[in-house]
Amino acid sequence: MTSESKHIVLAAKNLTVGYFRKKKVDVVSSNIDFSLTEGELIAVVGTNGIGKSTLLRTISGMQPLVNGNIHIKEKNLHSYTALQLANYLSVVLTETPASKNLTVMELVSLGRQPYTNWMGKLSEDAKKIVTLALEATNTEALSNNKCFELSDGHLQRVYIARALAQDTPIIILDEPTAALDPETERGLVRSLNEIRTDHLVILVAHRLATIRSADRIYYLEDGQIIESGSHQELLASGGPYSRFVELQTKGSES
Repeated sequence: MTSESKHIVLAAKNLTVGYFRKKKVDVVSSNIDFSLTEGELIAVVGTNGIGKSTLLRTISGMQPLVNGNIHIKEKNLHSYTALQLANYLSVVLTETPASKNLTVMELVSLGRQPYTNWMGKLSEDAKKIVTLALEATNTEALSNNKCFELSDGHLQRVYIARALAQDTPIIILDEPTAALDPETERGLVRSLNEIRTDHLVILVAHRLATIRSADRIYYLEDGQIIESGSHQELLASGGPYSRFVELQTKGSES
């Protein structure tokens, strides 16, 4: 990567991720290195069970790393408190949160929690940020709807709006377009490309329409990142990623 280090917002060196089970460590992926900058849309790709979600959870501080180092804004991940980390990084996971009884406005406003006063009251500036997040994800018309009333596609947009309202330089998304119909997926991908201008967006994806939009793809296999580059670069190399794309294409045609 040619960018100067001062522009790097997230980096990992010799990273090993996995799970601690009593006295045993189950390693999922190892020897992971990357340096990512603001304005990039990054896709983490690989077959099921290869450790993509585990990697996202680890770099977001949601589970302990096994070995190596992660730096956010040139500062070690472990030196951040939970509140400080919430100022730098927002996460949208595949698990359905227990918040569907909230209105869309209420759910998106939760993104401002790291910055609210002790009463949890939003300032006028915070309200403007929430409104902008709704506009950026085309969900402002849904602001008074209960979340349980929404389709999967609209709900996914709302979760991304909450992440935007958190106003962090890094946004991490686990399968944001999973189970969406093609039209909704295209709309969500357009939104991601629009918001990434001022953020680093990292996502796990399986579907080619989402993957192709990434500036850079990290392809995981056998517990390691074995290829990285743009969609076209990796296809031209004829390596494992190109075979993955071929299988995905055949699967969508069957």
